[in-house]
Amino acid sequence: MKVTHLGHACLLVEYPDARILIDPGNFSDFSQVRDVDAILVTHQHPDHLDTHKLDDLLARNPKAVLRTDTGAAKMLQESGAEVTTNEAGQSFTIGSVTVTPIGQLHAEIHPYVPRIPNLGLLLAADGHSSLFHPGDALDGQPLDHVDVLAVPVSAPWGAVKETIAFVRRIGPQFVVPIHDATLSEPGRAMYLKHIGDFGLDGGVTVRDLRGEPATELNG
Repeated sequence: MKVTHLGHACLLVEYPDARILIDPGNFSDFSQVRDVDAILVTHQHPDHLDTHKLDDLLARNPKAVLRTDTGAAKMLQESGAEVTTNEAGQSFTIGSVTVTPIGQLHAEIHPYVPRIPNLGLLLAADGHSSLFHPGDALDGQPLDHVDVLAVPVSAPWGAVKETIAFVRRIGPQFVVPIHDATLSEPGRAMYLKHIGDFGLDGGVTVRDLRGEPATELNG
């Protein structure tokens, strides 16, 4: 399994027979992405789904299936897009990859912003590391072991104590920082150090893929 961080919450995850793009939002650069088999969206917020660039993305990837949470699907269907709705716990396959949507709601930002649907995504394939992208919620609990955990580093709804508790509960082999576009460089480094030092007893390996080419993440 190879992973490319395309900025903020957007990951391109590649297997020998499947290329999967997750959360192409407006803080990310996916302008060169082609030949993907699936475009998966955890929720409808624009930093995870850039509707202004979606038509171009689909045109460059005519074979890609678009699958989203219920909230994003409803929004896209109203605009005439062809989209399949993901449901929590109902797995589907992209090539040899089993994708399991996990969760229910976006984390609370504050009481004045209504919560919306959010479905994290667990990707698993025989012979490859599993990867969990939680979207914007830290309460999802995959039933299987997670090798690679995509970890939101900073958000209006987040706190580093909650992030660390999330990592410790899941217990991955690696963490990949995501959801970091609002941070300064010193601030981002501070968050990554906290996650690396305290994410597990004795620390957890942080694989910072920002600005890096496709990187193999197999244990």
